[in-house]
Amino acid sequence: MKKTDRELGMLRQITRRDFVQGASLAALGLMLPTGCSPARNERNVPTTGTSYPPTRTGLRGSHPGSFETAHALAREGRRFDNPVDLDEEYDLVVVGAGISGLTAAYEYRKKFGAESRILILDNHDDFGGHAKRNEFHQGDEMRLSWGGTMNLEYLLFTDRVLEFLAEFGIDVERLSKKLDFHYGLDGPAIWFDADTYGRDVLVPGFSMYSQNRDVLDTIDQFPISESARAAFKDFYSSEANVLQGMSEQEIKHVLLETSYTDFLSQYAGLPDEVVELFVKSTDGYWGVQPHSLSTTEAMNAWLPGSHLLGDVADRAAGEEESELVAMFPDGNATIARLLVHALIPDIAPGTNANNVATARFDYDQLDRPEGSIKLRLESTVVRAENEGGGVAVTYVKDGLTTRIRGKHSVLACYHAILPHICPELPEKQKEAARYQVKRPMLITNVLLRSGTPFEKLGITGAYCPGRMHAKAWLIKGVNTAGYEGGSDTSGPVPVMFWGLIAPPRRDVPLQDQLRQSRQAMLELTFEDYEREVRTVLDGMLGPAGFNVADDILAITVNRWPHGYSYGYRDLWDPDWEPGGAPHEIARQPVGNIAIANSDAAAAAYTQAAIEEAIRAIDELN
Repeated sequence: MKKTDRELGMLRQITRRDFVQGASLAALGLMLPTGCSPARNERNVPTTGTSYPPTRTGLRGSHPGSFETAHALAREGRRFDNPVDLDEEYDLVVVGAGISGLTAAYEYRKKFGAESRILILDNHDDFGGHAKRNEFHQGDEMRLSWGGTMNLEYLLFTDRVLEFLAEFGIDVERLSKKLDFHYGLDGPAIWFDADTYGRDVLVPGFSMYSQNRDVLDTIDQFPISESARAAFKDFYSSEANVLQGMSEQEIKHVLLETSYTDFLSQYAGLPDEVVELFVKSTDGYWGVQPHSLSTTEAMNAWLPGSHLLGDVADRAAGEEESELVAMFPDGNATIARLLVHALIPDIAPGTNANNVATARFDYDQLDRPEGSIKLRLESTVVRAENEGGGVAVTYVKDGLTTRIRGKHSVLACYHAILPHICPELPEKQKEAARYQVKRPMLITNVLLRSGTPFEKLGITGAYCPGRMHAKAWLIKGVNTAGYEGGSDTSGPVPVMFWGLIAPPRRDVPLQDQLRQSRQAMLELTFEDYEREVRTVLDGMLGPAGFNVADDILAITVNRWPHGYSYGYRDLWDPDWEPGGAPHEIARQPVGNIAIANSDAAAAAYTQAAIEEAIRAIDELN
């Protein structure tokens, strides 16, 4: 029988925040006469970490207060006329304090001089953008997790990026060798939930990325029809070449112009009941589901099926993603922290790449009046324009619309907002920027009293095909930058839930799917997310002694409606001529305004954010 909220522990006093729906907040913002920052009541204020954002729990990522002004501008056409002019002059004004914006500030000083005055503006209450640090203290020791970008895919790094990271003491190969975290793949499982499949069933040893017959015995435990189980087992057992006798053009169609789910049904012969099991398999790291990925793209992401392609299998795996990565215990938040420290050393004196993970940053140092480098949080830019040989940037903070001026500006915000904050962009450039609809991303971190239930079940994580989050796994084995998370799971341990909110419709263009997913994400309350993770943990770990009402110490929901940069997909995007792709057009400088961030590379990678910031500064004179 389904548990009540009380039985799930929803009414317990843990470190959490409750919020009204995102759509309601946006509407509330429109009613405010002087700005768009809605007042917060007691239930909107975190119970801990009020002055130290990394420790804040509840609804994070695009948190309430961070997006209402931008929504009023972009969705409702709100004007922010008659700003108050501040008596502040800068050499550079950066819009966005993510890794790209911070890199731009760092590189600007190298090019134009260490005495350069720089202001960095960001709409969130923390810096780093998607490089979000989640810090837990509800236990004997600090426990870290990441709330956004995670890996350093260092095999893809250019020499320029490697040299840039080396300036901060980051040796990615050395980091990789110290990594003992495998995204749950060292103890995989699949969990079928009662709401979707009629009963809770945990099947250890099965991975959706299995490529061979090793999983055949586990399929017998799946709570699906007998015929579906038989078809699934035949899929892994088959040695048939399903492309036998096809022409080159026909093979190309299957690999590049046929969705992975269509391949599974039309060529692999799998029934819908089995095909549906794969639908959430690429949620977290792609932000696009397999029905919108080509056969080639899905197989490059380690999904099975290449054994059915005969001697053309290599064509479906020509750019397979590398499993070799480096990682910090708070993800790429460490890079953001090292950048901020380089710009504002007083924020954490004595910090370096070897101890940054445990350094306590003094956020009071970010925006000191006497500082030559200032980082101003909770400040949403609504206008950036060339003016009198320099730039004027207007932003909203604490309900007040203000304007500052500088010589240059770098817009290190996502491309789709550019037409709204920089109206002087040529129409072709605006159209290109609008094309790049970011892919939503959802990362929920839950601190458990103990990881022992996972050990009892013999798993480190599980794939959840019927739930909101696609996967859940223990966070352990990332012991770098001075942090010792340890392998002992007998005490408090973070569990990461990873995925996206599935789009309501699959029969619409990909960009519309992404917009639908984004809106669905914003309309969920914190209680919706909390109820979801409690339900999953109860059903998955309950048989191993997990007490859902007592054993959850904290919940942090990192929702990113504007998450991964839009990357061009085989099924949806044409092959543009060099220089004619939307990201190449959208990133062109306009006067003293340059444009950076990973959207400018159409690639959701940290190295792209760094490279595009360096390019943007190179374009300024």
